[in-house]
Amino acid sequence: MSTPISRFPIPESIQDLPEDIRDAMLAVQEKAGFVPNVFLMLAHRPAEFRAFFAYHDALMERESDTLTKAEKEMIVVATSARNRCLYCVVAHGALVRIYSKDPLLADQVAINHRVAPISERHRVMLDFAFHCGLELGELTDEWQARLVEAGFTQDDIWDIGAVAAFFGMSNRLVTLAGTPPNEEFYLMGRVPRGE
Repeated sequence: MSTPISRFPIPESIQDLPEDIRDAMLAVQEKAGFVPNVFLMLAHRPAEFRAFFAYHDALMERESDTLTKAEKEMIVVATSARNRCLYCVVAHGALVRIYSKDPLLADQVAINHRVAPISERHRVMLDFAFHCGLELGELTDEWQARLVEAGFTQDDIWDIGAVAAFFGMSNRLVTLAGTPPNEEFYLMGRVPRGE
């Protein structure tokens, strides 16, 4: 018996979806080899699907001053773990492993970034992400000084806060829908592709 993808409607077939959403799913399927369950979970609300992935891509694909893709994914994994979102920890943990080329980093950050073997820069980044995603999130003079001292620009500071905030919403939607991570995510970045 397979686990349902969502407590809400999912498409019977990708072919039944609006063309732009179908094209987005086929593009990710071609790149990853499968359609991530979050795409199917959001497909029943086309306008929200478009808005969600437009903002996701604006944040996660944008060239950043100094913030790398691996660092953005570390933010997702650490804050998602605190929000107890299995889907995002597993899916974005795969991306941390791939971008960082470190098969241990995602698990270490998910459990407790404060004792993980990471740089002080990463510790400050994740502390601030927790502040933004789990607490009040105000950028005080003290936080700004601490982040600048760690090497972050003003745009980086926005990105850290925006990624934490966006994935807080994502965590809640995936949890609301009861969407499990695709099995493929578990081994990504742990074993060579094609094995």
